[in-house]
Amino acid sequence: MRETVIRVQGPDEMAVKLLFWELEQHLKSSSGASVVAIDNKIEQAMDLVKSHLMYAVREEVEVLKEQIKELIERNSQLEQENNLLKNLASPEQLAQFQAQVQSSSSPPSAQQPGAATQQAAPSAQPASQSSGGSA
Repeated sequence: MRETVIRVQGPDEMAVKLLFWELEQHLKSSSGASVVAIDNKIEQAMDLVKSHLMYAVREEVEVLKEQIKELIERNSQLEQENNLLKNLASPEQLAQFQAQVQSSSSPPSAQQPGAATQQAAPSAQPASQSSGGSA
């Protein structure tokens, strides 16, 4: 008789081992006329595998729902921060930022060194302009 090695990990491992043990015991003790019993065992095994897969899928769906919820919250925070920064920025800074965005759509190798120096300049300007704007 040929043995087949199946590797299963996690909560399904015991169920699969039990299933194969039951099938092995049944095949050893059954006569040639027990095809219906074997079919029933196969159906039970398929139902067991199906229920374990559905359980695993439900768990994964819950994890993904939680990740989506966290990402939506993070996106909302970033949108609020973006709106605040837009409100605090001067028109010159916004124009400079838009120029950076447009230039970043071109090949990055030609724009990268200049982009780093452009990014440093706007960060120094908001502090002086926002204090001047609030006075």
